[in-house]
Amino acid sequence: MNSGSGAKMPSISKRRAWWLAIRPFSLPASIIPVLVGTAAAAEFEFRPGLFALTLAGSMLIHAGTNLATDFFDFRHGVQPTATLGGSIRSGLISAVAIYRAAIACFIAGSVFGLVIVAYVGWPILAVGVVSVLAGYFYTAGPISYGRRGLGEITVMVLMGPLMVMAAYFVQTEAVDMRPLYASLPVGLLVANILHANNLRDIANDRDRKKVTLATLMDRPMADYMLYSLVLGAFGVGVGAIAAGVMPVECLLIWLAAAAAFFALSALKETDAVALNSLVRASARLHLHFGALLALGYLVEAVS
Repeated sequence: MNSGSGAKMPSISKRRAWWLAIRPFSLPASIIPVLVGTAAAAEFEFRPGLFALTLAGSMLIHAGTNLATDFFDFRHGVQPTATLGGSIRSGLISAVAIYRAAIACFIAGSVFGLVIVAYVGWPILAVGVVSVLAGYFYTAGPISYGRRGLGEITVMVLMGPLMVMAAYFVQTEAVDMRPLYASLPVGLLVANILHANNLRDIANDRDRKKVTLATLMDRPMADYMLYSLVLGAFGVGVGAIAAGVMPVECLLIWLAAAAAFFALSALKETDAVALNSLVRASARLHLHFGALLALGYLVEAVS
């Protein structure tokens, strides 16, 4: 499989380079958990100001994570040419500027989080600290857990149960099982985005001694894992509805089946650059599925 290591960086503007560094196509991964958690709480409470603060804080921490990942991947020489980020290689943005922007995003996200803490208390402070540390040390040493085969499980927990339940708590100041069931398919599909990214980069990551589940499995086993994550999300959702722990209105998630088909069909590609379509399709699937799940809860709330 060709990692695209011999390709040249395309000519882009500085504004485009910053856009690529932030990776806006990936930001729904931090938006959807907040929407789902808030929607699950809508039957009981909706506090629009706190929702806006939660959403802004989540997106800023995610953007900081993307920028920090670009910086540390470039610094440690593990950044693949095929990546959808990689703006430092363009020469338009310095590594120092990317790092400073990452820290600024983490600080801004933390400020929003502290405002929320003032309203709902210390549990959200704990969530915020964990989120910032996880974002920074995804690629930063000495932890670099994203290079030790722990990326998928970590983001599945953090951007699934932790974020969904935190968003629910911000609205209700209560902890219960309702958002937990909703968070499980969300977490699976967030992990699927990262796994799709790592599946694309198998050759590059092996060359640079970077360990991911995809490099440990190789293809076609990595493909089977992606199938399992996608189909598992639908299976968990339907199972929770059948068990009566999620509202029947959440069957709207099946409208995301077309997005799932397009994501899985992208597995026919073998070239790393061509597999960018798999990464984008996986992000769209997460967005469609999560938005429909949130809509299901909102329909229940108003009916």
